[in-house]
Amino acid sequence: MLAQPEEYPQSESDRLEAAADEAIAACGGDMKSAVRALILANEFLEWELATKVSAGYLRGVK
Repeated sequence: MLAQPEEYPQSESDRLEAAADEAIAACGGDMKSAVRALILANEFLEWELATKVSAGYLRGVK
């Protein structure tokens, strides 16, 4: 799990580099698998957002 920015201050570039390294390592060093896993995670979050947002909130969106 990545540390909160307040705990270990670092540049945004360094934080993203570390996150990319962590994703690749979690997939056994296979970059294509890491990209696929991140795309899948993103699609899940998009689906979750689309299905969990209150209908009352969406009525006001144009």
